[in-house]
Amino acid sequence: MKIVVLGASGQLGSCLKKISAERNLTDISFPSEEHANILDKDLLDKLFTAEEPQYVINCAAYTAVDKAEDDVDTCRKVNRDGAAYIAEVCKKHQATLIHISTDFVFKGDVPKVLSETDAAEPENIYGLTKLEGEAAIAEILPEHFTIRTSWLYSEFGNNFVKTMLRLGRERDQLGVIVDQAGSPTYAIDLANVILDIVKSENKAYGIYHYSNEGVTSWYDFAKAVFDISSTQVALNPVKTSEYVTKAVRPAYSVMDKTKIKSTFSIQIPYWRDSLRICLERIAAGV
Repeated sequence: MKIVVLGASGQLGSCLKKISAERNLTDISFPSEEHANILDKDLLDKLFTAEEPQYVINCAAYTAVDKAEDDVDTCRKVNRDGAAYIAEVCKKHQATLIHISTDFVFKGDVPKVLSETDAAEPENIYGLTKLEGEAAIAEILPEHFTIRTSWLYSEFGNNFVKTMLRLGRERDQLGVIVDQAGSPTYAIDLANVILDIVKSENKAYGIYHYSNEGVTSWYDFAKAVFDISSTQVALNPVKTSEYVTKAVRPAYSVMDKTKIKSTFSIQIPYWRDSLRICLERIAAGV
């Protein structure tokens, strides 16, 4: 079963590459952006003609949340138009699409666990354009899985965990947001689930939520990073009102994973257990 991964050089793409190697998958390709620019529909068409994929995994996105507020056109081109181009080419080549989206499609102003059927009301440009991408895909291509995820981290790329480790080495004290709650997601766990979905050949298409189990704040997430890694740094809780950013973040974006667990018979690790594994791998340089 041939798989093509778009956005292969990013964090999740790197995790998919690692996991596919561990699983000895040979029929999976990771083309560079030069050969798989999602804003170039003709280039995608040539790629799919050559590769003949049954599944396409789209990890490509504009994810600079604050920058997006001033760069609306580029963000929309990537997150909405790029998603639509991929869906059109998948439809032409009869490929199933697995598209990665975000918890930022929700307003997140109520402490409620969010299901796939809850109203999406994004509060920032990044979330809005990702929601527009979801809608474009759904209109064009019935054969798709959209997976919303949150607080993604791993040993690859730039992410909160690696930033905390770096700042913990450089500074004596740090302030981290305490009044935003969510669920961290170890990108290696998500990569495994994506490949499990492909392997299952299940055709229960639609939107799914995936993160690790449990709920935490950014402050407690950082505290866990420092505790597990034995990093000595004074950590101070900071309110959102004291740390103003260009883009508004959800105060509470905890997603219900019942649908993905029951549909694909998967078990989801607790966030702190996965964090410990990631930190051990970072420390070991693997």
